[in-house]
Amino acid sequence: MPNISRKEFIQSATVALVAGSSNLLAIPAEKITVGAHLWVYASKYPPNWDCTPIIEQVFSDLKYASIDVLEVMHSNLFHDNAVDQIGSLSDKYKLPIIGSSYSGDMWNKEKHQQIENECGILFEKLNLLKAKTFGITVGDANHKKTPAELDNQAEVLKKIRAMGEKKGITSNLHNHTYEVVDEMYDLKGTLQRIPDFPLGPDLNWLIRGGIDPVKFIQLYKNQIVYLHIRDQYKNGEWSEALGEGDTDFNTISQALHNNNFSGIATIELAFPRDFTPTRPIKDSWKISRNYVRENFGW
Repeated sequence: MPNISRKEFIQSATVALVAGSSNLLAIPAEKITVGAHLWVYASKYPPNWDCTPIIEQVFSDLKYASIDVLEVMHSNLFHDNAVDQIGSLSDKYKLPIIGSSYSGDMWNKEKHQQIENECGILFEKLNLLKAKTFGITVGDANHKKTPAELDNQAEVLKKIRAMGEKKGITSNLHNHTYEVVDEMYDLKGTLQRIPDFPLGPDLNWLIRGGIDPVKFIQLYKNQIVYLHIRDQYKNGEWSEALGEGDTDFNTISQALHNNNFSGIATIELAFPRDFTPTRPIKDSWKISRNYVRENFGW
C-alpha cells in the first residue's frame, strides 16, 4: 500500500464514501462556514429594513437550523445599544456574527463623506462583535454610470477597504442585478479600476442579471471570498427554501469545488411580495441548511 498521510487518507475515503451520490457531487477538502443573511426578516420592515424588533427570533431560528454564523444588515448596527444587544444574543445562542452587508451610492461623490462616516461606525461595532466580513453594494444610479461616476465609486471603495483592513475586516463586492446587466458593465467598471477587490457574489442575482454563475466562478475564482445562495423557480419566483426551486445547484457545487472555493457561503432566503409562508421560517432555514450539507458537502 502506498505511503500516504492521514489527511490524504481521510480525503480519499470521504470522496469514495460519497462517490455514488447523485446530489453530493464532490466534498471540498476544507471546511466551509455556512452562514445566513437575515433579509427575509428585514424585508418586512421597509423602508430601512431594520428587523431589530424581532432580532432574537432571528437568532433562535438560525440556531434551530444549525447555521454556523449570521450576517446582519447595517441598519441593525446603528442603534446605540447594538453591540450589547447583538453580542448578548450571539453569546446566548452561540451564533457568531460573521459580518454585515452595507449599501450606499458609491458613484455619487456628494455621498462619500456620509458613506465614510457610516462605515467608520460600522467597522468599530463589527470589530467589537469580532466580525470578519463586510459585503458592499455600490448603489443603483438608475442609469448606466459614466466613467467619472465609476471613478468616484472606485475611490470610495478603496477607502472603505482600507478602513476595514485596519479592523481585521475584509470587504467584498456584493452584487444585485444592476451591477451585472449589460455584460457586467458596472462590476467590470469597478474591477478595471480596482482589479484585486474581493468578491462576494449573490449567485441568484447573477442568474437574474443574465450571468451564468458557473462561468462567473471560473472567471473570478481567485477573488471570490463570499457567496450568497438563494433558489428560484423557472418563472423567476423565489422558492420558500433552498433546494425547492429549479436552480442547477449540482453544476454550481461542482464548479465551486473544481475551482477550490474556500470562502464563506451564506444562505439568503427571500419571499415574493405578499407571499404567505406555508411553514415556520425556522423550518425553511433547516431545509435550506440540510440542502447545502447534502448538495455542497458543507
